[in-house]
Amino acid sequence: MELTVYNTEGNKTSKKITLDSDVFGIVPNDHAIYLDVKRYLAAQRQGTHKAKERSDVKGSTRKIKRQKGTGTARAGDIKNPLFRGGGRVFGPRPHKYVLKVNVKVKRLARKSALTYKAQEDGIMFLDALEMKEAKTTSYLKVLKNLKVEDKKTLLVLPSINESIYKSSRNLKGHIVRVAGDLNTYDILNCKNLIFVGGAHEIVQDMLK
Repeated sequence: MELTVYNTEGNKTSKKITLDSDVFGIVPNDHAIYLDVKRYLAAQRQGTHKAKERSDVKGSTRKIKRQKGTGTARAGDIKNPLFRGGGRVFGPRPHKYVLKVNVKVKRLARKSALTYKAQEDGIMFLDALEMKEAKTTSYLKVLKNLKVEDKKTLLVLPSINESIYKSSRNLKGHIVRVAGDLNTYDILNCKNLIFVGGAHEIVQDMLK
């Protein structure tokens, strides 16, 4: 598949880029995508949830009433979960949600996601993007020139650029990633995938 390269003014250039069929033209594996997306979303959870159980509640350990002869159920201290203000039974505890997915499966998932995006004509190429200062209006102007300002976009850079990142972080639905940090979820969660400069070559070398 051969695609045209655009400039920041939204005009076509004379450059053409041919996508590697080993990365952008494989037979997609939906189960690999499912596993990698599940792993990514699970990793976003902090896992710091905590409820006070019986041992965490403040209160006396004195037996509040005698064992027999009251006509009601026997009871221990005031921290009993059956009483108001008592501890919670089997409450949530802090733990990690990390899931393990093999490297080959992750690689297959990303290639599958890129293939789907290529089939949907959702991939664009930008010859270069230079921003000397962080300015949201400048970044938004580039998106308007490319006619993607009202769609979810994922801009992939060949290397870290603080100005571009800071210019985009206030825009909802417009994400900036470095080629080395590209993941399956972000690829599928955007409408237009925009590669800047030689970012696609880094991705291809990484996934081969």
